[in-house]
Amino acid sequence: HRGAYVRRRPRSRGRGRIVRVALFPGSFDPFHNGHLEVVERAAKLFDEVVVAAVRNPQKSEPLFSIAERTEMLEESLAHLERVRMVGVTTLVVNVAREVGATAIVKGLRAVSDFENELQMAQMNRQLSGVETIFIPTSSAHSFIASRLLREVARFGGDVTAFVPEAVALRLEK
Repeated sequence: HRGAYVRRRPRSRGRGRIVRVALFPGSFDPFHNGHLEVVERAAKLFDEVVVAAVRNPQKSEPLFSIAERTEMLEESLAHLERVRMVGVTTLVVNVAREVGATAIVKGLRAVSDFENELQMAQMNRQLSGVETIFIPTSSAHSFIASRLLREVARFGGDVTAFVPEAVALRLEK
């Protein structure tokens, strides 16, 4: 019936063990050290983390294509086991369903992020039944925003201290 959602049982991996899969979606344009921290922390909480570079039509013209962002994610996260990347241009809840996510992970930098993220989390839960887990970034990364990094990089500023090496190399081009 209308408004209902289907609960998916988490996949099991042999001997009845439940596999917990987290989906960490974002525009990641560019991927930065705050994002990296959230993925590393999520990897400690879940059996698998799927990082999804998504096209966000509400944001300005992207600096990198989805394919370029996915490539940078792969390079930046190569040190983490059980983390994989996908590039998508559909609703996050569709991706969550496709990858069998038991949760959506979102990073929070400040209280101002929470208001928007809460609204999205509530919508995603209504659409799919998938819960959202918020992971606050450390104060060392709380001021880093992709929007600011794009602006600084476009004007020739140095953002290497705020992004993984794979991203810094592409920003220098």
